[in-house]
Amino acid sequence: MRRIIVTSILATLSVLASVSCGNNVAKSGDEGMEGKLEYAPQTNEVEVITLERGDFSRQLLSNGRLKAARKSALSFGTSGKIATLNVKNGDGVAAGSVIAGLDRPDLEISLESARLALKKAELDLSDFLAGQGYPVGDTSTVPPQLMETGRIRSGYSAAVNQLSSARHEIAGTVLRAPFPGRVADITLHRFDQVGADAFCTIVDDSSLDVEFSVLESEYSFITLGMPVKVRPYADETREYAGSITSINPSVDDKGQICVTARVRNDGALLDGMNVRIVAEKSIPDQLVVPRSAVVIRDNLDVLFTYSEDGKAHWTYVNILHSNGDSHAIEANKDRNANLVEGDKVIVSGNLNLADNSDVVLKNR
Repeated sequence: MRRIIVTSILATLSVLASVSCGNNVAKSGDEGMEGKLEYAPQTNEVEVITLERGDFSRQLLSNGRLKAARKSALSFGTSGKIATLNVKNGDGVAAGSVIAGLDRPDLEISLESARLALKKAELDLSDFLAGQGYPVGDTSTVPPQLMETGRIRSGYSAAVNQLSSARHEIAGTVLRAPFPGRVADITLHRFDQVGADAFCTIVDDSSLDVEFSVLESEYSFITLGMPVKVRPYADETREYAGSITSINPSVDDKGQICVTARVRNDGALLDGMNVRIVAEKSIPDQLVVPRSAVVIRDNLDVLFTYSEDGKAHWTYVNILHSNGDSHAIEANKDRNANLVEGDKVIVSGNLNLADNSDVVLKNR
């Protein structure tokens, strides 16, 4: 009896399992059918250009820092208290302009004393020459050796030196601009005491030099007078034209060569600014495509060409040169690739393409 009950229970469970499995299969089939009904092929929209030969602008990129073409740290010739201060940081000055002056009345007194000492020495020299029989005020007939003796005995030579020294001391109390430029680095104020340190800097930033380094392997690329573009990091939308003015004929221990270029300033560039330098040289007769046209497949560079039947064709290429916008390319002959002028090259929508993918041109 017990065996019959167990058998009956197993049969019932088997029927329930069959029904359950049947329902699951049906649902699975229904879901699969629904997925197929909802599937729509992916449309790859692309943009193309016509492949042409032309000049390729090969670029060399580097970084550097601007340096004023002329720059001078100015110091007073003596110490003292600032009496006049005619400029502030950023002001433009002309050559010879007075920047500041010191209050040194003691030097004024020394200068006047030196003038008086010279006048007395002149009288003593006249007395000496008169005693030698030469008319007063006429020294044209006095022998040079006698005149030298008279100057020494009268103190005339010493008085002349003393006056020159006093004038030099007075000149040291006035600070003048040695060339046109802008004033920088003033830290003191009127009535402050000045020592031996630099009082300010004059920066002639009408033109600026920028030093940058190139690799030894790039030496043949650069030449004197070669045009460059300078873009300040502070505003890379601005671009300044310059040219290479010097190339250091020595390679440093890092395998680099120092190059200097000069650029005109429109007033927006500052001494010490960090900049990006772009040197360009035109290479003729190249197949040129935008950088976006080349993608990576099988760890190799490829591009896709477009055929009129709406297919994208995978083409291996070699990149010969690159710049910020474009590549100069050639077909990879090792992969039996072929490219000719007039081919339609896909330049957008190519990231997920495969060989013979169906594509549609945008805006067509």
